[in-house]
Amino acid sequence: MIYACVPLVEQTLSPHPPLISISGISQGFELLFGVQDFLSLSQKNDTELNTKLNQLPDLLLQACPFGTLLDANLQNSLDSINFASVTHSQKQPAWKVGTYKGKPQVSISITEKVKSMQYDKQDIADTWQVVGTVTCKCDLEGIMPNVTISLSLPTNGSPLQDILVHPCVTSLDSAILTSSSIDAMDDSAFSGPYKFPLTPPLESFNLCYYTSQVPVPPILGFYQMKEEEIQVKITVNLKLHESVKNNFEFCEAHIPFYNRGPITHVEYKVSFGQLEVFREKSSLVWIIGQKFPKSMEINLSGTVTFGAKSHEKQSFDEICIGGTAYLKLHFRILDYTLTGCYADQHSVQVFASGKPKISTHRKLISSDYYIWNSKAPAPVTYGSLLLSESLCLLSESGKVRNKITSRPMRPSGNSR
Repeated sequence: MIYACVPLVEQTLSPHPPLISISGISQGFELLFGVQDFLSLSQKNDTELNTKLNQLPDLLLQACPFGTLLDANLQNSLDSINFASVTHSQKQPAWKVGTYKGKPQVSISITEKVKSMQYDKQDIADTWQVVGTVTCKCDLEGIMPNVTISLSLPTNGSPLQDILVHPCVTSLDSAILTSSSIDAMDDSAFSGPYKFPLTPPLESFNLCYYTSQVPVPPILGFYQMKEEEIQVKITVNLKLHESVKNNFEFCEAHIPFYNRGPITHVEYKVSFGQLEVFREKSSLVWIIGQKFPKSMEINLSGTVTFGAKSHEKQSFDEICIGGTAYLKLHFRILDYTLTGCYADQHSVQVFASGKPKISTHRKLISSDYYIWNSKAPAPVTYGSLLLSESLCLLSESGKVRNKITSRPMRPSGNSR
């Protein structure tokens, strides 16, 4: 146990006097020793300790009213208080402005965003990471209902790291707090279950944020673009990993062409889905749809011709100059998380009147999912730079562990 107090010091501290001469500090130490003696005296088990801890607030009111120490021997105050006559009605906390009246229900939603930078280059490792958010809404009657929410992983799930919890969480397993992505050599990853006992606020709140280092990105691909005067030739290959749920709410690949004129002509061949051409915006959108084919691999190739530049209408980008270009994936998969993280309805414990209806939801969303042209220079990101947008909610110290895995086969003639 740690004993601490904050003494009020009203005297001048310049020049700095010896600490022993400051009466507030001396009284603070005297009070702490008194509390320590009271809690440790004849303590035999946890039940007795809990009893004394429950008595402590009333004892401090007697021994140190309004912060003025009258008697550091708390046992003296104990003898003057009849705890049997002291009744504590549950008090409405200041941060909770009201109470809920109605049908009890608990809703838990897990949203994972996957970020990726893929280069298809031997000298630059691809990077990716998952950032998760668990959002809850607890409609429960009572002033201070208690809830315990558990997150679980399947046997092959990716451990959650860098976990940051809402202030309403009352306690945490130390293994949850120490699971960090900072130390790449740390093998002490905690695989759950992750239990969060809490006293929920009335409004919807983010129970926790986390990161995870999944072994592979959900979609691997390469993008090749070659300039030929007013034309560019493009080749795209995308492959859905076999472990990923092949059931999208939507899946699209956006291919912008910056610092060029409007698209005047497109010749293309696509193995799956359909291609939409936005001529004035100088961009292509490959609508993949809700499923990849059985082969889990799709291809797009074609030639795009541009007209004269019009600075008023055309998109400009300071990075994507010349061959430096990217393809950006947009997708969403419902009832699925890349880590495998889920909230089991039966594991949710509610200590309140009435049996609540418990609903759980989860989804995976792409976020800044880039595949860069492997035939030209590309900006390289390392560590937390890749995650700067999402980890501002967590910490600046997140670190992406580079991973190398088998990529889709390149078409013949394009191997390096």
